Amino acid sequence: AILMPPLLILTSSNRLVQNRLSTLQAWMSKTFTKQLMLPMNFQGHKWASMLLALTLMLLSLNLLGLLPYTFTPTTQLSMNMALAVPMWLSTVLIGMRNQPTISLGHLLPEGT
Repeated sequence: AILMPPLLILTSSNRLVQNRLSTLQAWMSKTFTKQLMLPMNFQGHKWASMLLALTLMLLSLNLLGLLPYTFTPTTQLSMNMALAVPMWLSTVLIGMRNQPTISLGHLLPEGT
């Protein structure tokens, strides 16, 4: 987690052979995305870039709190709710759209 912020600095070059920093960035994002998408099916892989960006944002904001005399924005309920409610609502609506009987089945008592 401490090595992650230096890797977030995007570098681009037109060279065929990449330098060490860009190779490390590509390896880190590939490994992280692979670990994030491991429990999901193939349709869930289209959310990889959004989930990766959200996780990296939360990681960098929480690492900001390790510095002295700084404020961590994720301590505020307003930011947490602003991130959580749209994610929860999108999960529920996509579940209702893709698998309506299974999603509605969660509203019934077990065994009915």
